[in-house]
Amino acid sequence: MTSTGEEQGEAGAGRDGPLWWERRRSAVLDVGLGAVSAVECGVEGVGFAREAGIPVFAGVLFGLLIGSVLVLRQRWPIVVVLVGIAVSPAAMGFLLGVVGLYTLAASEVPRRITATLASMSLAATFVVMYVRTPVDGEVSRTLVITLSVFVAVALTVPPVLLGLYTAARRRLMESLQERADSLERELSLLADRAEERAEWARTEERTRIAREMHDVVAHRVSLMVVHAAALQAIAAKDPAKAAKNAALVGDMGRQALTELREMLGVLRAEAPKPAAVTAPVALVGSFDDGPTLAELEVLVGQSRAAGMIVELDVRGECSAYVAEVEQTAYRVVQEALTNCHKHAPGARVVVRLAHREGEVAMQVENGPCDGKAAEPGLPSGGNGLVGMRERVLGLGGVFVSGPTDEGGFKVSAVLPSGRG
Repeated sequence: MTSTGEEQGEAGAGRDGPLWWERRRSAVLDVGLGAVSAVECGVEGVGFAREAGIPVFAGVLFGLLIGSVLVLRQRWPIVVVLVGIAVSPAAMGFLLGVVGLYTLAASEVPRRITATLASMSLAATFVVMYVRTPVDGEVSRTLVITLSVFVAVALTVPPVLLGLYTAARRRLMESLQERADSLERELSLLADRAEERAEWARTEERTRIAREMHDVVAHRVSLMVVHAAALQAIAAKDPAKAAKNAALVGDMGRQALTELREMLGVLRAEAPKPAAVTAPVALVGSFDDGPTLAELEVLVGQSRAAGMIVELDVRGECSAYVAEVEQTAYRVVQEALTNCHKHAPGARVVVRLAHREGEVAMQVENGPCDGKAAEPGLPSGGNGLVGMRERVLGLGGVFVSGPTDEGGFKVSAVLPSGRG
């Protein structure tokens, strides 16, 4: 089945026509053209019957049949044009020939077929006009030839050109529609990807916030619990030491609240609304305001004050690292010490820090637990080691943890310096 401009209709309209018509309006138009063509050929059939010497009703019936073929113009445009050429010697089918050529040119029929049939129609029209026009002298013959050429061109070229224009316009509209659909799909895909990136950024920030909250709260609270247990044990025996432990608990609690308040203040701060999501936007402050390796001695001192035996071994020349490396190294040691308070009470702990060329290494190792020390009863969410691993791997470092041969536990990490 071929298609023409009339078939296309409005973009996106559904098929609602009978038989081969795409739309009901196209069917009504073709039936109307077929009726007009049938009437025209029926009237012209009277003259054809008289010239051919056949009954008039037979000529009229023949004309009606020939004219009604125009109804099939969208289904079989080649057939319509061939019928028009065939009946041209009978001087009938004017509308049939013109509309048939237009439909053929506007259809998807190969252009070589359209050119061939258009040439045949042009030649047939010229011959019929020349033969049926009386000639009187040399001047009259030239006039008849000129008139025949004019009529042949007028009945053939305009409908073909109009049909070619309609087909080209339809193809252009289809191409533009396809490009619009493609652009819409691309925009939808970009929107989906932007939403995925935004969701990924939100997930990453939630994970980071969870790690920061865990690091800020868990270590301080763990030390507070250890000091509170010691305070309870010596309250009656050594009031001076009990008062000192109580002061330490108060200081640690205030430090934890201060750090927690600073973090919540960053979260509550209103961030500027970007015009579009082009990259993950941090929801939490930068690393620049986090702890550094210079504060490691203070961190170890807090654990010593809580009764833990901690040895700090620093090797190599300390140099400034990027903020992410400084904070990550500090948090690894902090979380490892917190785990020692939770799971290895009374054990001896060694904290090693090595400054190397292009990297910094840290290790926290505890010996076997002292059987005399009681478990502090600190809750464990099981996310400490996971958080440390995520931090280290996120900076391209190496993280290893596991039990030692002596019955203790060891956490090791190596981070690139991030300089240059």
